[in-house]
Amino acid sequence: MRRRPGIGGLQTAAAARDQYRLLGENVAKLRTDLMKEQLATFRTQLEEFARKHKNDIRKNPTFRAQFHEMCAKVGVDPLASNKGFWAELLGIGDFYYELGVQIVEICLATRPHNGGLINLQELCTLLRQKRKSDREAASEDDCLRAISKLKILGSGFEVISVGKRKLVRSVPTELNKDHNEILELAQARGYVTVDDVERQLSWTSGRATDALDTLLDEGLAMIDDGHKDGKRRYWFPCVSSISSSGGADI
Repeated sequence: MRRRPGIGGLQTAAAARDQYRLLGENVAKLRTDLMKEQLATFRTQLEEFARKHKNDIRKNPTFRAQFHEMCAKVGVDPLASNKGFWAELLGIGDFYYELGVQIVEICLATRPHNGGLINLQELCTLLRQKRKSDREAASEDDCLRAISKLKILGSGFEVISVGKRKLVRSVPTELNKDHNEILELAQARGYVTVDDVERQLSWTSGRATDALDTLLDEGLAMIDDGHKDGKRRYWFPCVSSISSSGGADI
């Protein structure tokens, strides 16, 4: 008959478990301390790098994007505040604040035309036109970072993906799956008809009409009835060029 372990054996096993636990905690603490030390070292090196390449970071959009990636890896956000080391060293907080203001101005100026939904590439083009006299160029990455900071305004500023395109929304309009599919379909020609939606998305006439009417009510679509075939076109400025529709005063 097998003998069960006595009190002494149980105490020895418990002591061994405590030792293993303490050993594990010590190893974890050593690893954490080492990681903190490595991060501190890397942040110091990052600051030195920023001092050395300050002009490149401010003037070169590609270099600036790579610098942001380096910062993200060590948990540094140069845009978190307009005060402090990074703002004083680089001044990029002011740069993105200025970009944000200009983006808001463009979105407001084009809203009567596109209903508050604008193609990101077109927004960047209009932004570059607005800033053509400025020395500091702005890239698409810069636009995205500036827009991310606009979310604190609570006014619906957001980047959404529709098919292969990115659209900037400046109004608190909620687009569902049906709306996104119609916008993706419209990217080919800039417009769709009810027949297009029914045929290519395999929808009923009621579903297509309901979704299109909602987009029309939200100001995201425009109607064109002047065609010989009698089919109504629903144009979407957010997936077609602003220049092809008369432009906007920005």
